[in-house]
Amino acid sequence: MGTVHARSLDPLPMSGPDFGVHGDDAELVEVEPEAKQEVLENKDVVVQRVHIDGLGRTKDDLLGYEIAEVFTATNLIDVMKKSHEAREKLLRLGIFRQVEVVIDTSDGEDALSNGVDVTFEVAELRRLTGSYNTMVGNNEGSMVLGLKLPNMLGRAEKLTFQFSYGTKETSYGLSFFKPQPGHFDRNLSINMYKVSGQFPWSSLRETDRGVSTEMNFPIWKTNHTLKWEGVWRELGWLARTASFAVREESGHSIKSSISHAMVIDTRNSAILPRRGALLKINQELAGYTGGDASFLKEDFEIQLNKRLFWDSVLSTSLWGGLLVPIGDQPSCIADRFYLGGPTSVRGFSMYSIGPQSEGDYLGGEAYWAGGMHLYTPLPFRPGRGGFGDLFRTHFFLNAGNLCNLNYGEGPRAHLQKLAECIRWSYGAGIVLRLGNIARLELNYCIPMGVQSGDRICDGVQFGAGIRFL
Repeated sequence: MGTVHARSLDPLPMSGPDFGVHGDDAELVEVEPEAKQEVLENKDVVVQRVHIDGLGRTKDDLLGYEIAEVFTATNLIDVMKKSHEAREKLLRLGIFRQVEVVIDTSDGEDALSNGVDVTFEVAELRRLTGSYNTMVGNNEGSMVLGLKLPNMLGRAEKLTFQFSYGTKETSYGLSFFKPQPGHFDRNLSINMYKVSGQFPWSSLRETDRGVSTEMNFPIWKTNHTLKWEGVWRELGWLARTASFAVREESGHSIKSSISHAMVIDTRNSAILPRRGALLKINQELAGYTGGDASFLKEDFEIQLNKRLFWDSVLSTSLWGGLLVPIGDQPSCIADRFYLGGPTSVRGFSMYSIGPQSEGDYLGGEAYWAGGMHLYTPLPFRPGRGGFGDLFRTHFFLNAGNLCNLNYGEGPRAHLQKLAECIRWSYGAGIVLRLGNIARLELNYCIPMGVQSGDRICDGVQFGAGIRFL
């Protein structure tokens, strides 16, 4: 991280056994004082100055918040630790290509004997950057092209244009991102977008054009997102064989909604965790800020992970959701929940559980799903400590149900309906973790509790995604 040194000017001995002669017989030899290194690890120090070299368009006041803690360091180890933390904060801003730290003793007329200077050598990103990458969603992939204007106004603002072409969805959008100085987790973003998607399980085609405003902020150990979204939705059918129920949903609608999400995440990894827990709660209210869609939507996700013997992990998950239409208008097919497939209840085809019409799945207004997994290393641990650690074997048990409720009935009737016709499955497979981006699963599934109209995938099933039950 840098060089730390101090100089001592105490003269070295000029006579004695180290010179091989006696003091009385020795000639007077003039020896120049030699600098020697002094260990400062446990010595008290004072951070006198912090320099940031390499700044161009970045405003000084933004960086003051990120490096302020360095001045509170009281010894060398503390200086190194707080400098490293400040470096991570500077990189998190997304405005620097690299940040190096140099720690040295202070010099100058006002330098203290135990004073140190910390210098951050930064290289700013260019005003315009481009990117090309691939993304993996829930059983779909896409190619993403992006243009970005980082640090637009000098305080970590970012303007991004992104185009995505995928197997089921094509989109492009423009977004503006603005963090609060000194609190990067508190930020505001404004988005404009167009998304076109195909949903073959429903013989449905949907095009959304919308704008949204989103605020992110932490409260204690929770992270919150408050969002307003206004979207013009155009629904159509994919094929002439589409059912009448899907054709009836076709047309234009406008949704204006306010939503809130709360997340508590203590997992060590979002893709294949070995310990920790996740709690996620979402609420969405549509219709009170305009538009012709009116509903209240609630859903949650809970996950617990416990490390066991022999590097095995026991993981349990529970999902649930409820959609309540407001007024006399029924819910829209685009707002309902869907269930089934390799990322939720395995052994069933993608979103092929629940209400359907002529083979087209219409979604439901209430659902629950639970899963239990036992993850273990590969037999005989091939590639241990390297590529082999990306693979895990797992044994799973999944269950769930999706239905529509009669809201004129009481809660007991609702619970009874959700407990009827439970679909469940069990099996085993291999999981491949793709960094912290996504994961792949190849499973052998045995579906049970199959109901009339469900589509099953009995045997080998492949899945790719970022969110798994």
